[in-house]
Amino acid sequence: MIIFPAVDIKDGQCVRLKQGLARESTVFADDPLEMARHWQDQGAAWLHIIDLDGAFDGRPVNLELIKNICSQLNLSVQVGGGIRDAATARRYLEAGVSRVIIGTMALRQPDLYAEICAAFPGRVGVSLDARDGRLKTRGWVEDSGLTVREVLPRLLAQGTAFIIYTDIERDGMQSGVNLEAVTWLARNAGVPVIAAGGVTALADVRALYPLSLHWRLEGLITGRAIYEGTLKLREALAWVEAQKKMGSPSVYG
Repeated sequence: MIIFPAVDIKDGQCVRLKQGLARESTVFADDPLEMARHWQDQGAAWLHIIDLDGAFDGRPVNLELIKNICSQLNLSVQVGGGIRDAATARRYLEAGVSRVIIGTMALRQPDLYAEICAAFPGRVGVSLDARDGRLKTRGWVEDSGLTVREVLPRLLAQGTAFIIYTDIERDGMQSGVNLEAVTWLARNAGVPVIAAGGVTALADVRALYPLSLHWRLEGLITGRAIYEGTLKLREALAWVEAQKKMGSPSVYG
């Protein structure tokens, strides 16, 4: 199971939002590159970067900064935020990003999303961001009118390589993960699933870990918890590694 430290970029700084609200942002570092380096030093192998400016503006505002992170660090990087066309996806992949995350366009322009998946097989994932079970778009400010179960078959048929599921009500709130929703998706998606929203402590890592053994949970994204210290990244990574060495027989439930 991969633990993805989140680096969310807004106005050139590393921030965290609460429930996706721009007005509810906390600045954790002035330099996203140095914060990314910190997580690498803590043992992270992957980084989850969101261009929040891009998510709200619909264009890659922080591309050069993200390119700099990719070139200077020895981390695999997945990026989302403002990727609304194939040209932007290509620019990120050519900049050193391992894979890209698409949200709004996957729901609003399904034909274009399918074209991008076909153009970059295995490197395009979708972000499914839900509040009360309904999927949101455009930086979580618009209601798509759809649910996860309604869109999942189409997304899989179009070549989605992985799925990130975020419970918006829990994002940045440190209230624990929506285990029921993540479990259903890990069982039914057929592609790797990453859980986000509400990860608070090592207990959440422990609760999610069995899904990586028996179903398709690839990992979890953590932001505010590792910035505020309720979850110690190095400790969490060590715990996961210990389970692997023991060949943990744990089962969900």
